[in-house]
Amino acid sequence: MSSMWGNKVKISLFGESHGVGIGVVIDGLPSGIDIDMQLVTEMMERRAPGRYSGSTSRKEPDIPKVMSGLYRGKTTGTPLCAVIENTDTRSSDYEKTAMKPRPGHADLTGMARYGGANDPRGGGHFSARIMAGFTFAGAVCRQILEKKGVKIFSHIYSISNIEDEPYNPVEMPSDVSRKSFPVLDEAKGLQMQECIIEASRQLDSVGGIVECMATGFPAGLGRPIFGNIESRLASILYAIPAVKGVEFGSGFEVARSRGSINNDHPHFFDNGIRLRSNHAGGVEGGISNGMPVLFRCAFKPTPSIAQAQDTVNLDAMKNDTIEIRGRHDACVVPRALPIVEAAAAICLLDVFEEG
Repeated sequence: MSSMWGNKVKISLFGESHGVGIGVVIDGLPSGIDIDMQLVTEMMERRAPGRYSGSTSRKEPDIPKVMSGLYRGKTTGTPLCAVIENTDTRSSDYEKTAMKPRPGHADLTGMARYGGANDPRGGGHFSARIMAGFTFAGAVCRQILEKKGVKIFSHIYSISNIEDEPYNPVEMPSDVSRKSFPVLDEAKGLQMQECIIEASRQLDSVGGIVECMATGFPAGLGRPIFGNIESRLASILYAIPAVKGVEFGSGFEVARSRGSINNDHPHFFDNGIRLRSNHAGGVEGGISNGMPVLFRCAFKPTPSIAQAQDTVNLDAMKNDTIEIRGRHDACVVPRALPIVEAAAAICLLDVFEEG
C-alpha cells in the first residue's frame, strides 16, 4: 500500500483498525529538537471519542510508545517510530456483514484492489483509526514549526447547514482547541450539537467543514509547478478518510467574484510589504506570500449508519440490504480538527525543510 508521504520530512503509516496496533515512522526530522510529549498527548486526546454526544463509544487510550528517534526528550535525527496498541476492538461486529459491502466504505474497492487479501475488520488500513499515528506525527511536526514561529489553528466551520463565524483571513484567530466543541460562536455550536444528536436519533449521520489557518509562515516557500503548497497540502488532506473537498482562501467564492475585488493588493507597512486582503489564502503561484495560510476541508457524512441500506450479498450473489451495527460517530468533524492540523503541520514542515 502507498501509505508514505513527504519529500524532506517523510511519514509512513502502518497497521489496521482491529490489528494488534497502528503507528507511524517519521524520517527526515532535524536533530536536537525538544519534543514535549505532554503536548503530543493533548493533541491526540482531542482526536479521541467521547467529547461530545453522538461520538463513537470505542475507547482507546492511544498512548504512543516511542520505539526510536527520541533520546532524552530530543529528536536524534534518525527515524522516529511510534506504535499505538489497539485495545478495544470488537471484530464480531463485522462478521455477520463481512460479505455485504458497506455503502460509502472501501469494502468493494479494497476487494477489487487486493483480491480480498486486505483486513476488512473496522475498515482495516482504510479506517480513520490509522489517523492516530498520523496525529502523533503532526503533533511532533507542529512543535518544530512553532519554534520557527508558525502556529496552526482550526475550528468547526460548519455542521450540515449550520455555520460558525469564519476566521478573519488576515488576523491570528482565537485558539478554541481546548473547548470540548471547538467553535467561535457558542450559540452556533449548540445548534450543531443538536443537529448531530438528531441525526443519531434517526440512525443517520451528518457532514461538515473544518477551517484551518497557519500563521507566521514565511514568504517565498513552495516549489512550482507540481510541488506548490496548495497541491502538496491538498494531497495530504485528501489522505484523511471522509475528506471530499478542499479549498484555499476564498475558495469557490472566487468564481462569483471580480478581479478588482478578489485580487490581494500589496502595500508598504512599517515592517515591509503586506497584502491588505487574503483571498488567495496565503499562496500565490504556489508559493507562500507571507499571509496566513488559510484553507477548508469538507467531510462527508459518516457512511456507517444503522438505517437499512441497499447493497449486494457476495455469498448469495444477489441484491440485499445491510444495517450497520457497531460503534460509529454520527459526525466525524469534531474529531477531525487535530487530524487536519496534523496534515497542515506535516506538510508545512516538509515545505519549510525543503527551503
